[in-house]
Amino acid sequence: MAQEWEEPVEGEEVEELRVGKTVSCEMVGLAEALQQEVEEGNCEYKWKLCDPTPERLDKLVSQLKWRIEEGLGEAVYEIGFEDDGTPRGLSDEEMEKSLDTLKHMAAKLDSHVTVVRTSMGKEGKCAEVLVRHIADMRHFMELRIAVIGNVDAGKSTLIGVLTKGKLDNGRGSARMNVFRYRHEAENGRTSAISLQIMGLDAKGDVVNYSSLRDPSWSEIAEKSSKILTFVDLAGHEKYIKTTMFGMTAHVPDYAMVMVGGNMGVTKMTKEHLGLALALKIPFYIVITKIDIAPEHVLKRTIDTLTKILRSPGVRKMPMICKCEEDAVTVARSIGNSDGRVVPIFLTSCVKGDGLDHVRSFLNLLPARQVEEVGKDQPFEFFIDDVYMVAGVGTVVAGTMTGGSFELGTSPDLVMGPDGNGKYHPVVIKSIQNKRMPVKEAECGQNVTFALKKFRKNQVRKGMVIVHKSIAVAVRNFDAEVVILHHSTTIQRNYQPMIHCLGSRQVAKIRDMNRDSVLRTGDKARVGFTFMYRPEYVKEGARFVFREGKTKGMGKIVKVYAAEDEVETLFHEEEEGTDVKSEEKG
Repeated sequence: MAQEWEEPVEGEEVEELRVGKTVSCEMVGLAEALQQEVEEGNCEYKWKLCDPTPERLDKLVSQLKWRIEEGLGEAVYEIGFEDDGTPRGLSDEEMEKSLDTLKHMAAKLDSHVTVVRTSMGKEGKCAEVLVRHIADMRHFMELRIAVIGNVDAGKSTLIGVLTKGKLDNGRGSARMNVFRYRHEAENGRTSAISLQIMGLDAKGDVVNYSSLRDPSWSEIAEKSSKILTFVDLAGHEKYIKTTMFGMTAHVPDYAMVMVGGNMGVTKMTKEHLGLALALKIPFYIVITKIDIAPEHVLKRTIDTLTKILRSPGVRKMPMICKCEEDAVTVARSIGNSDGRVVPIFLTSCVKGDGLDHVRSFLNLLPARQVEEVGKDQPFEFFIDDVYMVAGVGTVVAGTMTGGSFELGTSPDLVMGPDGNGKYHPVVIKSIQNKRMPVKEAECGQNVTFALKKFRKNQVRKGMVIVHKSIAVAVRNFDAEVVILHHSTTIQRNYQPMIHCLGSRQVAKIRDMNRDSVLRTGDKARVGFTFMYRPEYVKEGARFVFREGKTKGMGKIVKVYAAEDEVETLFHEEEEGTDVKSEEKG
């Protein structure tokens, strides 16, 4: 939707937000023209839906079903708009009849209708309506959100407040619900990946919140139509490899970049922003601790973020969300294919400022179409953790990125590659989704599988369970890479750590499509060889490589199975040349 992009807020407005005042924003404004309606996607334009015939109603219900399936459980209807996006509008009576018809259509599909906002068109009212499938124990929409940012930015605290519904006491009470280990609670710093969920029902209400006791994951899943899985990642520089593993292996749909309003944009904030950009993950920014941030520091933080986002290498459009209307607008914009809009929220987990805007935004956050495409692919499951459960055996946790699976079927699944690049047949005994026993798993879900006849030491993080038709063990691959930062030069035999999908392993540069060395900012086609064992990677996968800090990013353009002959990337005569390390100075 077209709109004016917010400039960084001035000092007076910052003070308004900092002390917790509500900035007014009228929900009933003038409707703006939308883009031309497209056949794909979950958005439908309807001028009016008044008194349809039974035949017409059946067609409308089929159309609504298609839009809900496209949105993986939810659809957006723009009532009062023509197909070309013109906001024509309806009278009050026509709008009421149209909404009644839409509710009748939704009821036939076990869905609920919520009016998100209304506005004035050329001839009357327009409305944006969310239609969401009502919770069902087997099917719910799931989004994974990686929470990144500098240490002490308030990542775990915000997750604790959003998932438990209780404000922080200013001394870290909220984050205690998120930490996994005792040393994390003692020093207040996350060192291991933690998963927390937030459930939303068909009306958009959070189902986690209870005055009696905290509901279990299975209870949340039973009542939810949409579940947000927060992947809490470490912010300290010493845990950067853990954060990179979480950003690649957990396959997040979005990233939430946390910035402490009282500490500004730090080196690790920029590192994590670069990681999200390199992996093409849409992100939004949450500035925390505005209740204790000095006015000039908060303003400088916003100015610095805006400058970074608008820089030539990033080219994003920052929009500061100061009201519900802004949250609705950016939730629709962030899911667009270009992904240029970056929402910025100003919050306080102690006073509660801005948290309602974040919840509204998360409620309307759309599913990415990557998962819809993956449903038609062969079975693919990345293992990101392994457990030994008494009485059950070996259990693997991870993300379904392709196909679906139902207990009782035998779809020729194999697990690997092992240290020798071999895959072994595997049988899945049981499935749990959000700690709730289920009979099937679908693409896009975080699930756990109990495996038959496998010991824990036979399974490692980074292995996959796939259909045997796509099982490949890759030792060599070619990629288009960009060097983000390197103090010296990069050349053949350089050995960085590769983070790609669930794999993390040292790889050697065996070849390049140029004779010279690579420096910061250079682009090249590079051939890599894994040093220790074959891995499961595939063409089109994005990766980052590092040696301490992030050094570069790339996209795999060709993989070689063990028996394939590796191509030579540089074809000129190189006899007698011995490329040696070249240092600055």
